[in-house]
Amino acid sequence: MKDRFFKHQAQTSPYPLALEISHAKGSYIYDTCNKAYLDFVAGVSACTLGHSHPKVVNAIKQQADKYLHVMVYGEYVQKPAVDLCKFIADHLPEPLTSTYLVNSGTEAIEGAIKLARRVTGRSQIIAAHNAYHGNTLGSLSLMDFEERKAPFRPLLPDISHITFNYQPHFKHITTKTAAVIVETIQGGAGFIEPINDYLAKLKAKCQDVGALLILDEIQPGIGRTGQLFGFQNYNVVPDIVVTGKGLAGGLPIGAFTASKTHMDAFQEGPKLSHITTFGGNPLIAASALATLQEVTNSDLMSQALEKEQLFRQHLQHPLITEIRGRGLMLAAITTDAKVTDQVVLQAQNQGLILFWLLFEPKAIRITPPLTISNEEIIKGCGIIIDLLNKITDSN
Repeated sequence: MKDRFFKHQAQTSPYPLALEISHAKGSYIYDTCNKAYLDFVAGVSACTLGHSHPKVVNAIKQQADKYLHVMVYGEYVQKPAVDLCKFIADHLPEPLTSTYLVNSGTEAIEGAIKLARRVTGRSQIIAAHNAYHGNTLGSLSLMDFEERKAPFRPLLPDISHITFNYQPHFKHITTKTAAVIVETIQGGAGFIEPINDYLAKLKAKCQDVGALLILDEIQPGIGRTGQLFGFQNYNVVPDIVVTGKGLAGGLPIGAFTASKTHMDAFQEGPKLSHITTFGGNPLIAASALATLQEVTNSDLMSQALEKEQLFRQHLQHPLITEIRGRGLMLAAITTDAKVTDQVVLQAQNQGLILFWLLFEPKAIRITPPLTISNEEIIKGCGIIIDLLNKITDSN
């Protein structure tokens, strides 16, 4: 199987981890030798309720017995998609009442860019340095990491950058700006939170010049930071909110939500301004609704903040300089990228799944399922500390 993997499946890096998967349940992934791996990554923040959560699996099975794909997006009334969009509206502040469902976070970013340009009649999009919003050409254009952009140029024109949390850069937001797009918590940059009311002040500046504020909730959303949406921690309401990853409990999804007035701009001038075949797929919408219902009807969001403190308590070591993030969106920053590499790679041998962040080489990603138990947290942290002790002893 591994030979076929390397021969027939396109690779995204020269050295994939290449773990052969048999099944996954709860907080554990099992390989084909039935070895269990405690999952501190959750499919890179996608498996909100862990693996094979019974309520999610049951929702998918029930919908599969009714119908699968029947029509392109937005033409037929399909209950799973309608129920999902209403649920999202009911849990977002006004005027965020209209949701467009797509297939991935990066597609949702593309849609948000198009909507902002359509609504404002302007072209300039401002993003943040060290931002990551996806890898399709429009989303890639928002990045300022030239090493990743150069091979694919030309990209979208009229993209500018400001520094996250640096208010003097607000001067670059003008009446030529269609939208400013930032991650609520910067992900690839190292799980950097907004400070000093940054997001609220950014929204005020956008309002002053008639620009829209787009918040990327693809990682911070769906209960991971103690609120259903991460921006609810920071006293701000965006004009467009983008979600994905954990929204469907492990199935591919993306969504962007705006006011009904703004979203209606896609209906004409031209008609079909944005279209998708599989967006709002009933199986995935059913999975997403089951995920959101479980997150909001349980105490998982308050638990996320309690579990954050447990991680902070048990991840104290001279080789860890700080723990960044909020809730169960955490990054342990080590003293050196080589330390991080050793921990991530050796942890897998010890039965613990860890991963990296895109732009911060010293960061160990810790984004487990919200359903992870306290005992599992302590167990995984113990493995990390043991590995750090071995690294210390060997130097």
